[in-house]
Amino acid sequence: MDSSREPSQKRQKLGNENDSYVQNSNLPRTFTSSISPPKITRKQENPGTKLVSSPFNLTWIRDLPESSNIEAVNLKDILGDPLISECWEFNYLHDLDFLMSSFDEDVRDLIKVHVIHGFWKSEDQSRQNLSLQAQRYPNIKLHTAFMPEMFGTHHSKMLILLRHDDTAQVIIHTANMIAFDWTNMTQAVWKSPLLPKNTGSLSMEDVSSVIGSGSKFKLDLLNYLKAYDTRRVICKPLIVQLQEYDFSAIRAALIASVPGKQGIETDSESIWGWPGLKKILKSVPVQLGEPEIVIQISSIATLGQNDKWLDKTLFHALRATKNMDDPKAKFKIIFPTADEIRRSLNGYSSGNAIHLKVQSAAQAKQLQYLKPFLCHWAGDAKDKALVPIEPTQDAGRKRAAPHIKTYIRFTDNSKSTIDWMLITSANLSRQAWGEAINAAGDIRICSYEIGVMVWPELYGENATMVPTFKTDAPTLESAPKSDNIVGARMPYDLPLTPYGRDDIPWCATASYDEPDWMGATWNV
Repeated sequence: MDSSREPSQKRQKLGNENDSYVQNSNLPRTFTSSISPPKITRKQENPGTKLVSSPFNLTWIRDLPESSNIEAVNLKDILGDPLISECWEFNYLHDLDFLMSSFDEDVRDLIKVHVIHGFWKSEDQSRQNLSLQAQRYPNIKLHTAFMPEMFGTHHSKMLILLRHDDTAQVIIHTANMIAFDWTNMTQAVWKSPLLPKNTGSLSMEDVSSVIGSGSKFKLDLLNYLKAYDTRRVICKPLIVQLQEYDFSAIRAALIASVPGKQGIETDSESIWGWPGLKKILKSVPVQLGEPEIVIQISSIATLGQNDKWLDKTLFHALRATKNMDDPKAKFKIIFPTADEIRRSLNGYSSGNAIHLKVQSAAQAKQLQYLKPFLCHWAGDAKDKALVPIEPTQDAGRKRAAPHIKTYIRFTDNSKSTIDWMLITSANLSRQAWGEAINAAGDIRICSYEIGVMVWPELYGENATMVPTFKTDAPTLESAPKSDNIVGARMPYDLPLTPYGRDDIPWCATASYDEPDWMGATWNV
């Protein structure tokens, strides 16, 4: 196996789980500085231009060198601060031992921990495992989310932290609360600044509904949490506490889904699913050009035998801009092939977290209309004819298989600037984003999802957002005419590599006889 296909010996050395994990987890950062929006720094040689680090971080990868983990975060960075007094953890999969091990050892038994899951059937083995684990931790309280839709999941990934210094923090990310997701899989994290308590009476600005403002973010977050209390009280104690905090330092929009029916003509304060996405995008200014919207996900569900939902519902929503829908926007979808899974750090094991079915006739028809959009994750396919002629901008995550979900509008096909970027739990599915509008004017959403969108205008006038690679920090040279240059940490390399004629996406329900780099095969 050549060096382009097999992780290097250096990577395998760094893969010593005990040594590397201890090295990276003994020094938790305590978030004394703002992460989103990040701290603005000034370049001495040009004090007129502000450089703003990426509002999103990638997670630390155990088996990659430090050069690929610059400014990456692990779970102990997030939860290891001894000032944390209360934690609300929302997710799909949970390992409570892993969660509790990430808190500071001196206070982990004192922190009030609330775990929100979606396993509503009492006989569900996952629910039983959670209950069994929770018995070892008297300070953990389990909550079952209201799940009205049979095919829905509690897929949101969020942490809300309350602290002894009278601050709070919201963390929205893409990883399940299991060690596997925080070790060798590509993931992303958005962290709010530490939010202080409200002081004095609320001004008009405090109750603003301007999309992208901290107050609108707070309004949408509280309304999202209220959805859990439809049948029984779950999040009300958290809502009451969060109402006391000042969210004005946040510059971002919350994009979420909650299960149930929603009228398309609604005067609700918060709108969910693709209609909520579309409403937000109608407030986002974009640059003129021929944009490319790149969707990068870890799962593609059953979308239909034709592209009606994909094009007329989701793509239509993603084309929206402040002025008008943009018919020029082209779409790309990044999804790994079996070859890329074989060569990932975990080999075939990575494929457990990545889903697309291609075996049935209906699934084959879906693949047929998806194929023109598909691009590789790693971009270093065996067929050298597929390798782009342009120099590669290396994100440092080729071998860390993607569980991350990103939706990015690049200004044009050069992809040197970005109009907006979304990190979310939502994959490419109707359950996550919502069905098309029915005859009654309603849409149906099945799952809980949550994500965060940012765009240049949030950081000041004449701002430009640029992709950054192996670092969160942009350079002055990336947009020399801008007053504010905002980084956007990229999880994948550019330029993208389209699928070749014979390329097929990874399918976890298929069998593969070709061994991965560790010699294992995949048999279903």
